Parts: sequence; structure tokens; C-alpha cells
Amino acid sequence: MRTGVANLPLHSGKAPAWLFQRMVKLSREIITLMVYEFGTRETLKKFSDPYWFQALGCVLGFDWHSSGVTTTVCGAVKEGLRGLQSELKLVVAGGKGAASRCCLC
Repeated sequence: MRTGVANLPLHSGKAPAWLFQRMVKLSREIITLMVYEFGTRETLKKFSDPYWFQALGCVLGFDWHSSGVTTTVCGAVKEGLRGLQSELKLVVAGGKGAASRCCLC
């Protein structure tokens, strides 16, 4: 049953550098805490929930309502967890452009 319509336009460009750097730092703390409190498996379950993921993007300060949330949040989390992959047993892929194709393993 249809209850409404959402208009989600595509946005070009990228998040401002000052915002992205804050997202990197905050995502590092949030995801590290989640893994320590709930484990890697539960953290991954949360990431797979689109409502939770959208909320994470907003908490990180990326409150765009449409395109760019997935790539920007994944890029910030990947950068934020750099060097913690083996400790957290979690590797994040993604990001925008060429950054999406390099692995921080």
C-alpha cells in the first residue's frame, strides 16, 4: 500500500572537507565503541539496516536527505577505522570515486 511519495534528487560534488574530517573522527569513536559493547556481528547487522544507517549519517553530521549518504558515510567510517581493522575484526569498503577502490586492510 502506497502511503506517500519521496523526491530524492541526486547531488553532485562532495561533503565539505571540514565536515568530512569531523565525520571521520566521530565515526571512529562510535563504531569502536559499538564493536566493544556489542561485537562485530551486531555492528554489521546495524550497518545493514537502512534506517539505522541513515540515522548514523545524520549523527555524523551528514544530514543530506538523498544521494551521497552511503558513499560519504562508508568513506568516513573506512578512514576512521584505518589501523583498527585487525583489532576490531572489521574492514570497511566504499567511499567516493577513486577512494572507493582502495582498501585500507
